[in-house]
Amino acid sequence: MSNVKSTSVEVRLPSRLGYEKVAMSTAAAVAKLMGFKEDRIEDLKTAVAEACINAIEHGNRLNEGLSVGVVLSAGNDSLEVKVIDDGKGLKTVPPRPDIDRKIHGEEDPRGMGMFLIQALVDEAEWVKGSNGKSSYVRLVIRLDGVPE
Repeated sequence: MSNVKSTSVEVRLPSRLGYEKVAMSTAAAVAKLMGFKEDRIEDLKTAVAEACINAIEHGNRLNEGLSVGVVLSAGNDSLEVKVIDDGKGLKTVPPRPDIDRKIHGEEDPRGMGMFLIQALVDEAEWVKGSNGKSSYVRLVIRLDGVPE
C-alpha cells in the first residue's frame, strides 16, 4: 500500500461466538495487502480473535441484540485494529496470570486473553467508553515490528 496515507475497513459482527472468524479473515486480508509476513499475520489473527471473543462475551455479555464493531486502519507502516463493544469496559485490568498454575489446573485456564493479545501485537490499549457504552480495545501491529 505504498503512498497510501490511510485506508479503513469496517466490519460489524453479531454478538455470537464464531463470528470472530469474520474479523480474523478481514484483518488477515488487509495485513496481506499491506505486505505483512505470514507469521505476523497469524499473530494478528489470534489477537483479533481474542479481542472479538472478549467483546462478545464480556463486553456485550452474549447479548445478540448488541453488535461488535471492528475498524481496521491501514497506514504506511502499521495496522491499527479497534474492536468496539457496547459494554461498560473493564473496571480494572486483571492481575497477570500465573501460567504454571493454570497449566497444572490450580487456576481457571481462562483469563489469559489480554496477556496473549499484548504478547502478539506491538501496542494494546483497553479504553472504557463514556456513559457505560462503546468500550474498545485498540491493537497496533507494525510492518517492521516484532512482538516482545
